[in-house]
Amino acid sequence: MERFVEDYQKRRLTERFDILTAVNILRSQGYEDDELIREIIRVFYVDLDTYNDIVRTAA
Repeated sequence: MERFVEDYQKRRLTERFDILTAVNILRSQGYEDDELIREIIRVFYVDLDTYNDIVRTAA
């Protein structure tokens, strides 16, 4: 799915709950683990340490 988001429109995801929610939504839309990071950083500014911790824990 192509989304065009300008940088000034991106929301910041720094809280674990928000990142986990975004990951779950993308997974429900059929994104695989290797596609998640590409899509999530296209749409949001993400705390990557927290993101990696969430993905590692979920695996």
